[in-house]
This record gives sequence, C-alpha cells and structure tokens, in this order.
Amino acid sequence: MRVMVLVKATKDSEAGLMPSSELFEAMGKFNEELVNAGIMQAGDGLKPSSEGKRVAFDGASRTVIDGPFAATNELVAGFWLWQVKDLTEAVEWVKRCPNPMPGPSEIEIRPLYEMADFAEVMSPEISELHDRNREQMAGH
Repeated sequence: MRVMVLVKATKDSEAGLMPSSELFEAMGKFNEELVNAGIMQAGDGLKPSSEGKRVAFDGASRTVIDGPFAATNELVAGFWLWQVKDLTEAVEWVKRCPNPMPGPSEIEIRPLYEMADFAEVMSPEISELHDRNREQMAGH
C-alpha cells in the first residue's frame, strides 16, 4: 500500500523559519531509517505558500491565485511517499518521527489510489497509457 504522509504547515513554516540544525539532523536520520527499511520512496519540504500559486478551475476557465493562502493548518509544509503494508504500519512510523516543527504540529497519512481501485471504469487503452506513463517516470 502506498501512502502520502503530509506534514501540516504551522505559523513558523509559513513564515519561512528554517529548522534547527538538531531537527535537520534528526529528520535526516529518520529518513535514513525509512530508506533502509524500504519504506520511503520520495519526500521533501515545501517552501511557504507565499512563494506558491494556485490555479482555480471552473469549466474551461482557469484563474491563477498568488500565495500566501489562508487556513495555515490546512496547508502542507512537507511530504513523504511511503510503501507500507497497511495504515497501521504507517502510523507506527509516523509516531517515531521527530516533531517536524518547533511547537505543536500534525502529520496526516492518506492512502493513494491504486489502479485496481479504478477497475470498473478503466478501459484497456487507458490502463496501457497509465502503464507507459509509470514506466517513463521510473526511468527519469
């Protein structure tokens, strides 16, 4: 099972405050554990939303919205992509994680859809296209 592990933003992360060297080192060691266990597939921190943009869709219309974005507790400051047996294993790994922020913080775990979840609506052509795209991404 693949999961996206989302480190939720805080006032500090949205202000662009960098982690302490101790936290940076602790996170590096935690990431090394994840890699060595075959769990971590990708992960990174995100710059504050003030440096981001959103694109709003309404039919054929597209509107670009400049950051910063409100509702800090709904924003994401970083992420991992993990391969785990189940959500229980993901929770156990997150509980071992150093607190990613100087104060209170949250980490959200969300399962990814797998192609089998779309079996009812997936045509053979779309399935083949998806497989080709995944192969190309893996090659880069």
